[in-house]
Amino acid sequence: MQTANFVDRIDIHCEVPLVDFRELSSNAATGEKSETIRERVVQARQIQQERFRKSANATNSSMSSRQMKVHCRLDAEGTGYLEHAMEEMNFSARAHDRILKVARTLADLAGAPNIRATDVLEAIQYRALDRKLFS
Repeated sequence: MQTANFVDRIDIHCEVPLVDFRELSSNAATGEKSETIRERVVQARQIQQERFRKSANATNSSMSSRQMKVHCRLDAEGTGYLEHAMEEMNFSARAHDRILKVARTLADLAGAPNIRATDVLEAIQYRALDRKLFS
């Protein structure tokens, strides 16, 4: 029997690479503007508020198991990726649910009505990082 550890309770793990000094001191604009990101986040939050308007929940992270069955449906490709990750990486049931909730949020940020296989892969990547850092 495997036991869960503290790291398993953290939804997203992101590796942040070192940035070269020249990049930091450069005047060149890089990446997405904060305003653009903020707009996507506000839209995703509105999608979630509408999704849970008849519920006490306000966000994907607080979905119940029943709500996950409704709002976190995967296509065959996404299911295959998640199944493979669960078997190969020995993720817990909690990790499974977190992957689905994060994938739902990634789809919301993209304005996609359904969770896409790429959302599942990205959510798995966030969980897999803790295996690399904390094992």
